[in-house]
Amino acid sequence: MTLKELRKTCGLTQKEAAELTKTSLRSFISYENDEDAADQLKLQRIKQLLDEYADQNVDILKDKVLLITGGTGSFGHAVLDRFIQTDIGEIRIFSRDEQKQDNMRHEYQAKYPEHCGKIRFYIGDVRSLESCRDVMRGVDYVFHAAALKQVPSCEFFPMEAVKTNVIGTDNVLTSAIEAGVKCVICLSTDKAAYPINAMGITKAIEEKVAVAKSRNSGNTRICCTRYGNVMCSRGSVIPLWIDQIKQGLPITLTEPTMTRFIMSLEEAVDLVLFAFKHGQNGDILVQKAPACTMGKQAEAVCEIFGGDKSKIKVIGIRHGEKMYETLLTKEECAKAEDLGDFYRVPADNRGLNYDKYFTDGNKKAVAIEEFNSNNTRRLNKNEIIEAMMKLSYIQEELAKE
Repeated sequence: MTLKELRKTCGLTQKEAAELTKTSLRSFISYENDEDAADQLKLQRIKQLLDEYADQNVDILKDKVLLITGGTGSFGHAVLDRFIQTDIGEIRIFSRDEQKQDNMRHEYQAKYPEHCGKIRFYIGDVRSLESCRDVMRGVDYVFHAAALKQVPSCEFFPMEAVKTNVIGTDNVLTSAIEAGVKCVICLSTDKAAYPINAMGITKAIEEKVAVAKSRNSGNTRICCTRYGNVMCSRGSVIPLWIDQIKQGLPITLTEPTMTRFIMSLEEAVDLVLFAFKHGQNGDILVQKAPACTMGKQAEAVCEIFGGDKSKIKVIGIRHGEKMYETLLTKEECAKAEDLGDFYRVPADNRGLNYDKYFTDGNKKAVAIEEFNSNNTRRLNKNEIIEAMMKLSYIQEELAKE
């Protein structure tokens, strides 16, 4: 299908048709010998493209107030970079570390001098309900990213993880509902599915709190996003490996055959925005992310930065780690809806009539498989290198050399 044919089929202007990428159109070509399949694919893809086009032109954040909890982290930076130059009214950064806020303030004053006035910094802690209530006044939308998410530290201090990840989430949602916030997106993790460590357990409870709150949230829509390892985010392994290579040290690797879902910070923001635009109250949204072995990822870092692959030091699995991660459990897959590049897990809204839990089951769950980092598409070393080379962190580190 050519752009001209697409324009005719959809009634698009030349400018509108030009917005549709050649990559999107290529997906039609492989079906051109199968007319029935081609027609179905065209209809589905055209609808998806038009929906995406409409989304790009409807600025739902125009003049709105967005709050990011834990906003000084990697995710907060990615959201600011995405939206600070748009027509958004105000972005509130809510966190408890004044030094990080001051650093962030100076960073964005330098990067975006004409737009940095849109950023407002609030000192506070999600562990305090009053603190959440103070920052929530006048907010339209919330991206809830505040969390304790380092597996080892949560293992040694599990109650601290409970206070931030569970009680903190409850405080954010309670104050958001009270303030009439339109939508809250809670960021979760693959470690919440079949959790074996304190961090994963508290994030699983966070999701349960969000779904439970959504049942009586009034006009406030609440959704969760669950994703895997975000490459080069703060505290992740790739920056550690790069530092080790630059210091002439061997890379330390837990287990080469361990698999992990991987995505970029930009893709993490895309998932949150997808949930923001398309999620229904109580949904858990998951991106169909690819995975890789940690051994291949370590080799890819060595290849990019000149490390010695033969000196990779295997140190063994740490506290609370799995050999592979799960983005959707078997039970969730049984009721998940396939949305193309994403899965939607709708909330269980059977109510408080507990008898139904003994009479209404799901036979489909017996035969279906979970979605984990062992059975998803696995990237080879060249594909990992290609994905990493797109990351601004990697480009900046290479530029330093």
